[in-house]
Amino acid sequence: MVIAHNAAVDQDAAIAASKPATLAVGGAGLVASGILLSRIAGVIRESVFAHYLGNSGAADAFKAGFRIPNILQNLLGEGVLSASFIPVYSRLLGEGEEEIADMLAWAVGAVLALAVSVLVAVGMATAPYLITAIAPGFAGDRRELTITIVRVLFPCTGLLVMSAWCLGVLNSHHKFFMSYAAPVAFNLAMIGTLLFYGPRRSQDALAIDLAWGAVAGAALQIVAQLPQTFALLRRMRIDFVKVSESLRAVFKNLGPVVMSRGVGQFSAYVDNFLASWLPIGAVSAFNYGQIFYMLPVSLFGLSIAAAELPSMSRATALADDVEATLRRRLNSGLRQIAFLVVPSAAAFFAIGDVIVALVFQSGHFTHHDAVYVWAVLAGSGVGMLASTMGRLYNSAFYALWDTKTPFKFALVRVFLSGMLGYLFAIPLPGLLGIDQRWGVAGLTASAGMAAWVEFTLLRRALNQRVGWTGLDRKFLGQLWGMAILAATIAFAIKYWTPHTGPRLQALMVIPVFGAIYLGLAYLLDLPEFRGFLGIVKRRFGVRASA
Repeated sequence: MVIAHNAAVDQDAAIAASKPATLAVGGAGLVASGILLSRIAGVIRESVFAHYLGNSGAADAFKAGFRIPNILQNLLGEGVLSASFIPVYSRLLGEGEEEIADMLAWAVGAVLALAVSVLVAVGMATAPYLITAIAPGFAGDRRELTITIVRVLFPCTGLLVMSAWCLGVLNSHHKFFMSYAAPVAFNLAMIGTLLFYGPRRSQDALAIDLAWGAVAGAALQIVAQLPQTFALLRRMRIDFVKVSESLRAVFKNLGPVVMSRGVGQFSAYVDNFLASWLPIGAVSAFNYGQIFYMLPVSLFGLSIAAAELPSMSRATALADDVEATLRRRLNSGLRQIAFLVVPSAAAFFAIGDVIVALVFQSGHFTHHDAVYVWAVLAGSGVGMLASTMGRLYNSAFYALWDTKTPFKFALVRVFLSGMLGYLFAIPLPGLLGIDQRWGVAGLTASAGMAAWVEFTLLRRALNQRVGWTGLDRKFLGQLWGMAILAATIAFAIKYWTPHTGPRLQALMVIPVFGAIYLGLAYLLDLPEFRGFLGIVKRRFGVRASA
């Protein structure tokens, strides 16, 4: 494994193993709690979506249309601000320059609002050309429906970008929960739209209604964050002269980060481009699979990476030994990520159909569709661990004000993902003598392989700067051993209960898988289990006292 190491490395791994809760029970726990709420709302939204739209042509149109303006959100939204704005803003806060920090936040918000307004207008005007470039396989009514949806969704995306500015301010002040729970409002607006219009509208009309529901939800998402954001930014004025140096630092970082995110969006473009040439249902199945894939990636990767970025950024200004501080925080985070992501990947391989059926199997979404999405999930499991750990390595580079290194390695990942994605999705099914529709699983598997290459390059480059980081063989072997045993028993239960119905079968299979894995972690007395238990207890305590 690329994350193993020799026994002669320094003692940072042992330190990280003895202090995993440093990350987990603080900011990362709040991020995870907020993400969990928003992801649960998102899963419910997708379940209702599947009930009314299934794997239809209208579902394909909405999924493709939703992804196209989402490129703008990803280019200028949360990830970019996290990498360019938060390190500079957090350092100013750490140095006690609160007045300059406030003016910088307002200046970045003003520039961002202007840029987003222009790009939204351009996107709405050029929607037909975007469809031609991104989903060339769409034709006729499906193409026209997608164009309409894209034009409605571009303003929604602009609002979500400004929501990411609120997130950047809140995270820098270690106010994590609201910024990651705010998307609940976005999802609730879309759920309400589906429930109200679903029984009385055609599928094409419902897809357009849902786009308008997304616009309303994006506005609510901003409204949910504004009170806390304004309370933190008490000095409501902009002085571009006073913040010129800091603003230049933000935009100096912004260029490589936007290019890095652009590279990632090009990868998403390639996936949708290839999926659009597969039989009807491939685009929506790919996006259904992404819902499940992003749940552990966000909960266990993004939560830790997002919570660590402000702390790492302040450490670069305050710590006497920056390298040692980064190593400790990084290694502790890697162990906590692996503890939670390894069983997620194993579950996707073994019982992915049960998980999908639990959430989506209803109405127009059949068991046949659940098995199809399972193939997408199994492919996603290939690179899930690499992708989540790579997010934490990116945060470490951003904290060091190095945005160019992640960009270079993102280029490598996208090139490999595109090349392998074409081979696995288009010619390989025919060579294997299977239906072309299964090529959608090749898209996710190829992306996973490319993610491992990117992760290896990130880890090697950072280790050259700060010393050894990573996971040891014994710990990794324990995790995979526990996950495989739990998956084997869960798969056997699934095999023995084929006709019990999707909900009842899931209630028998999924809890057994989780109980076996966590029970083994308890018996082995893994520090990460104690850290995970600490998060649960603290979150339960907060709710109980509310």
